[in-house]
Amino acid sequence: MADLRRTQTTVCYCKLCPTTMADNDHLVDDLQKEMDEALTRLTDPSDPASERDAAVFRSLYGQFLTEPPTVDWSKIEPLPEGISRDYAQLPQPNAAQAKNLLQQIAVIKLNGGLGTSMGCSGPKSLIQVRKGKTFLDMAIDQIKHMNEMYEVAVPLILMNSFNTDKDTARALKRLDRSGNIRTFTQSRCPRIFKDSLMPVPQDSHDRPDDGWYPPGHGNIFQSMHNSGLLDELISEGREYCFVSNIDNTGATVDLRIAHFLIAEQPDYVMEVTEKTQADVKGGTLIKINDKIMHLELPQVPKDHEEDFKSINVFSIFNTNNIWVNLKAIKRLIETDDMKMEIIVNPKTTSKGEDVLQLETSIGGAIRNFTNVFCLKVARNRFLPVKKTQDMLLIMSNLFRLENGQLIANTKRSIPQMPLIKLSSHFDHVKNFLKRFKDTPDMLQLLHLTVVGDVHFGRNITLTGTVIIVADHGSTIEIPDGSVIGNKIATGSLRFLEH
Repeated sequence: MADLRRTQTTVCYCKLCPTTMADNDHLVDDLQKEMDEALTRLTDPSDPASERDAAVFRSLYGQFLTEPPTVDWSKIEPLPEGISRDYAQLPQPNAAQAKNLLQQIAVIKLNGGLGTSMGCSGPKSLIQVRKGKTFLDMAIDQIKHMNEMYEVAVPLILMNSFNTDKDTARALKRLDRSGNIRTFTQSRCPRIFKDSLMPVPQDSHDRPDDGWYPPGHGNIFQSMHNSGLLDELISEGREYCFVSNIDNTGATVDLRIAHFLIAEQPDYVMEVTEKTQADVKGGTLIKINDKIMHLELPQVPKDHEEDFKSINVFSIFNTNNIWVNLKAIKRLIETDDMKMEIIVNPKTTSKGEDVLQLETSIGGAIRNFTNVFCLKVARNRFLPVKKTQDMLLIMSNLFRLENGQLIANTKRSIPQMPLIKLSSHFDHVKNFLKRFKDTPDMLQLLHLTVVGDVHFGRNITLTGTVIIVADHGSTIEIPDGSVIGNKIATGSLRFLEH
């Protein structure tokens, strides 16, 4: 059988721009027609989910072909007064109010990612991050404690991807004996070749390992609707969902925020926090074309990337802790008015093929809603674990774990968390754990950089700024009980200072 994937019109992705695509109706029509034919082959008529997923991708592809990939920088305006709120100014509800508030909320954790970037197989949520607890354990413990304390039944809901669904189900059989945790699965979309812009798989069963992808967490609202979850929550009397990444260990249900929601009745609230040099690539908010937009680096023109990264130009960034009114979601989905900016994510398959993933983000959904706010929160609501250097922070004595929630150590005299950078030697969890016999005391640490083949013993204390660089082919071993403060060490050695 001939390979149908590479016989279509060849259009180099690098030429996609408003002048060659959005202004060329003939080319767009040809590509959309070819894609419609391809999606017919990719759809399994016996599987309704397959047809819904095809409709999701068809919409993404149409936007990809017709919308400019970057914003017109000259049209950006400052955020209007009135949409920003400061968490510190929000009132604290009493116990009776808290119970009423919680009865109107559902918690959704984004659980579609794998742990491959940290050298782990399976869902990232099943990586152990502190005292044997996984991200999933921590989320379950938080909700269980809150429900018991206030005598409520706030649901914990996981949005899985096809990559994580089965492993998560197996884990829940062990962890959720009550059966109260709900799950739904987001869409499954075909990758497209970078040159032809046609799908990698030839049918619904082709290339299961590298031909398909989950189209970003912006797909959550359509998936909630398709699965029936949206109507289910509304019928239970729920007003809002609180959505966050499952690896953000600081994203807990907050009663002051919940009180703000019920009092103000916004459609959409994004938690933002102060941008630092470690967050320069994080998404931010702008006003453009009379709408509030979530701006991410891929949507920024090349000659304005430094402006985007500047903490002076954009002082806040998105934590991806999002609170959304369920009825507002339903209204937009049913009128087909839920659209988000397309994020083009280039990838390489296991065969070395250059492909594209068309994705959207939940932050991008803000443009669809009318009554929106950004809520300035403290940094402790943004504690994600993207790399093992983040895990080191979470594992340390900077925090204690209580009912699934990380509580900051009040003995730290420095207001901000330390900046930690570990080289690729520490990337995989297995290697990371081998190099730390236990977690150093980092209570008064400002900055830690470790590069190369470095091994830490037990009961080590790090203070101030510590930089340790092992030369290529050399090893640095730090013995048990070492106290290292404001030191720079390079070469090949064993620390003797205690």
